Amino acid sequence: MPYIPVDIDKAVAKECKRRRYSERTCKSYLFCINKFLKWCGKDIGKISKKDVRLFLEELSDKGKAGSTLNVYHMALRFLFTQVLDKRMWINIRYSKTPEKLPEVLSKEETKKIFESIKNPKHSFMIMLMYSAGLRVSELLNLKVQDLNLDKGHGWVRKGKGNKDRLFILSKRLIPALKRMIDLQELQENDLIFKSNRDRKYSPRTIQEIIKKACKKAEIKRKIHPHTLRHSFATHLIENGYDVTNVQALLGHKSPETTLIYTHIASPSLIQTISPLDGL
Repeated sequence: MPYIPVDIDKAVAKECKRRRYSERTCKSYLFCINKFLKWCGKDIGKISKKDVRLFLEELSDKGKAGSTLNVYHMALRFLFTQVLDKRMWINIRYSKTPEKLPEVLSKEETKKIFESIKNPKHSFMIMLMYSAGLRVSELLNLKVQDLNLDKGHGWVRKGKGNKDRLFILSKRLIPALKRMIDLQELQENDLIFKSNRDRKYSPRTIQEIIKKACKKAEIKRKIHPHTLRHSFATHLIENGYDVTNVQALLGHKSPETTLIYTHIASPSLIQTISPLDGL
């Protein structure tokens, strides 16, 4: 093992925490950094810009996706420029365009999943996640103070990229949310959802709920909690909402990221009319 004059893991974790990066981002950065250091086999002080470039080029040659290469690039740039305060700027941009379109549920499949979850609380959590296009972490971190039930919306606080964003609330779910808050006598700073042991739910719990529901609904494709977010966006576009509105609700920085859902949405539901028909 190469000698490293600092505890890289602790230094990276500390800087991530200081910048309020998510735990997931921190783990991703540490994984990428440690993989690079193992590949390089050099002392930190002797690593050059060329080493980083060669490493990224090797990953590219192995067929790694553009989005994966970007994560490695960002992690290494973070290590050298932010943690070690070194000049290590490499101007490389890889396409984030996914190699295949994300999996989405039809509206009928979405209903089947809801109906397959017999635990009322679990069913409500999954319905809320879908209805608002929330990520799992955003659902589990929701607090009473984040909701404006009278106006039918809520706020994701310090979501991906440490950003706040507005999300819509389904009119069907608002009365149940009000009852839940009142019955549990929740305070402004309390989490909306807690387990029977009065603990915060883990993402793994949500994954298991979805997995079991899909099996019961006889949906044989590989469906993840994030599939509900993809389905939320696709169904909005199928219902006639434009990309700009969907982009804002998803919290995407670029409209190009949201445009992918126009490729998934059913043309028959969009009811696109050929320009020939207007001649």
